[in-house]
Amino acid sequence: MARSYEGHISNLVPHRGPMLLIDRLLEDTPELVRVESIVKPDQLFLTPEGLPAWVGIELMAQTVASWAGLRALAKHEPVKLGFLLGTRRYECARPFFPVGSRLEIEAREEMVGENGLAVFACRLTLKHELIATAQLNAFQPPNVEEYLRGNTHG
Repeated sequence: MARSYEGHISNLVPHRGPMLLIDRLLEDTPELVRVESIVKPDQLFLTPEGLPAWVGIELMAQTVASWAGLRALAKHEPVKLGFLLGTRRYECARPFFPVGSRLEIEAREEMVGENGLAVFACRLTLKHELIATAQLNAFQPPNVEEYLRGNTHG
């Protein structure tokens, strides 16, 4: 279990406040990143039944964001915004994650292009039981500000 970063998870992702759903880096290797998320009683998106299973996609996306943040910091670059382009084959064995659950989310790099497009195989476990899987497609443009202004060439 290699771990290259000991700082707070918020230093790795652009999410802040109630939108930050992951709590701690557990593992970082060249191939994957694994984080922990604890379902809290005041958590954003919480229902009386618990955290809806569809939030698992956002947990996976934030795990991918932490992967990108770790790589940016390793290059002495700032952490940048990225975009979730799509999710394929999201399957979840439960409709909700109960309050107090300690979820572990893993994102394994499948493909990363020089143009910023990337594919990750993601897994979510609860008490070492595989609960959800998906493939996430993400994009991190070289210059986020130019991209957001509509200049896709710069």
